Amino acid sequence: MDPYYWWGWGHGFGWMWIVPFVFLAVCVLFAFGFFVRRPVCFGHEARRAAGEEGAREILDRRYAKGEINKQQYEEMKHALET
Repeated sequence: MDPYYWWGWGHGFGWMWIVPFVFLAVCVLFAFGFFVRRPVCFGHEARRAAGEEGAREILDRRYAKGEINKQQYEEMKHALET
């Protein structure tokens, strides 16, 4: 008889059946995170979803308050668009 059989391994690696299930669970979690939660993780959609202002909104607000003049506003707006 195989000596590993007596150490609880069965015939070879009897517990290895769980590896494909763990791999499948990791793949499902990755797919869920990538496809379902993607807008929360990437780009300006994430800022809007979190209630944060984007750079353009901040620039518009500063111009409206009079913190920057029209020339500064146009320069900064051009820098943001490039």
